[in-house]
This record gives sequence, C-alpha cells and structure tokens, in this order.
Amino acid sequence: MSKQARNRAIRENLSSYAFLAPWLVGFFVLTLYPMLYSLYLSFTQFNILQPPQWIGLRNYFVMFVGNDQFPRDERFINSLSVTFQFVFISVPLKLVFALAVAMLMNRKLKLIPFYRTLYYIPTLLGGSVAIAVLWRRLFAGDGLLNTILRGTFGVANPPAWISNPQYALYTLILLAVWQFGSPMIIFLAGLKQIPQEYYEASSIDGAGKTRQFFAITLPSLSPIIFFNLVMQMISAFQSFTQAFIVSGGQGGPLDSTMFYSLYLYIKGFGFGEMGYASAMAWILLLIIAVLTALTFWVSGSLVSYGSGE
Repeated sequence: MSKQARNRAIRENLSSYAFLAPWLVGFFVLTLYPMLYSLYLSFTQFNILQPPQWIGLRNYFVMFVGNDQFPRDERFINSLSVTFQFVFISVPLKLVFALAVAMLMNRKLKLIPFYRTLYYIPTLLGGSVAIAVLWRRLFAGDGLLNTILRGTFGVANPPAWISNPQYALYTLILLAVWQFGSPMIIFLAGLKQIPQEYYEASSIDGAGKTRQFFAITLPSLSPIIFFNLVMQMISAFQSFTQAFIVSGGQGGPLDSTMFYSLYLYIKGFGFGEMGYASAMAWILLLIIAVLTALTFWVSGSLVSYGSGE
C-alpha cells in the first residue's frame, strides 16, 4: 500500500471515529462509568452526605442471610415475592390478551385502523402518573367500581380494592394487562406475515379454526411470542410508577404493592442508603439476566423460525 493510500485510510478512520465520538462519550460517561461506580458503591455504606465506607459483602449478606448484628431485610424478601407475583401473573395475561385482540384486529372489517389506534392508546398513557392517579380513584372504597357494584349489582359492602392487602396487587396487575397495545401491534405484524395458503390448505384437509390456531398460528408466531415475552418480562421487573402512585409511595397496604424498584427507591432516596440501593440494583440486573438466559435456553425447543433452526 502506498503512503498516499495509507494516509487516506487513516483520514477515513479518523472521520469514522469523529462521527462515533458522541456515542462513545455517551456510552463511557453516561452508561459504563455509572454502572461500574454503582458496582463499587454496592460494597460500601454510602448516604450521599459522607464518603463511601467499604463494608464488603455486608449489603448482600443483609439481603439474603442476616445475623444478630445485621438482621436480614425481610422487606427486601417481600419485595422480591411481590415483584415475582406481579411479573409471572401480569406478563402471561397481557400476552394472551394482546394476541386475542391482535387476531380480532387482523380481520377485514370497517374502521379497523381506528380500533388499532384506540387499543394502542392505553400503552401510551398507562405508564403515566395521571393514569395511576385515575386508577387509584377508580378502585378506591368510594370509587367508580364500587359505585357500580352497589348501584347496579346490589353489592352491599364491596372491598376497598386499593386499601385491601388481598386485592391491591391485583389492581396493579389489571393496570399492567390493560397496557397491552405494544405487544398487540407486534402480534398483528406477525399475523400479517403468515401465508394464507397455510390456512387454505388446512381447510381443504378438514382442519377447523381451533386446529389451525394451534397447528399454524402459534408455531408461526413463536418467535414473536418469544420476543414479546422477553421484552414484557424485563419491563415488568422494572415497574415503578404505578406502585408508587397507587400506594402513595409506601408500597402499602402492608407492603402488598412493594415492588422491587419501589423498595430500591425508598432505600436509596427515602433512607439515603445509596450503597444498599446500588446492591439491590445489581441483584435486579442479575435476576433479569438469569431469567432472560433461561428463557432463551427453553426457547430452543419451542421457537420455530421456519428455516429448520
């Protein structure tokens, strides 16, 4: 290679790195450095006002084991339990509901574009503070739901859903399921890609709608089901706004809506235990990573990509 060619190649590389510089700076300064620093803080006792003090694995020890000197954090264990219940109930229900609505929207009917937009709106609004406040009023003891139950169905003493530990979590699950628009749109795109010849051939062979659904629709949608499952699971583990607003920022009643991310916020910004909160953040990252890896592992025998893989 001539000297002139080498100089031109160097200039082209420098130009490339110049264009990449904003992203590289953002990644190292705004992402990688804060992550590594939070990992360091997870091994310290840090309250923002004083320098971090190295305490080793004490934060993690208090989370899961504890002893007489440093008792186990039972609220942490409860937040894990509440979050797992929320994820493992809300995500499957949301995906089932989203697929059912997507199949209805896949039919050739009038005003279908309007209905698609209408059903997607909850996803745009559901994570907002306004909707969480509305949800809190809707399921309050004197809210709209109980008003309907008393006036229309004659229920004398309906429970105060938000204030009752038995039902409070399920109101948040219902709110999460109501935000089905995003997976619905993805399912709808997948349904559009299934060749109609498959259904026509199966009809000739005598297959009914139920048989077609399980033999054609579900296998063809398996990659999209897998994608939606992973994305919705990760999103559900990070749920915060709904529980914060509905519970008044305390995870009540009786910690029945104490989501993991809400408890992390309370420990970090409520009690100033930023070292402990950093440890919780890394535990959450590990949980999501392990569950995602398990999902990928299980998907190997369940997901069909239509190419023999």
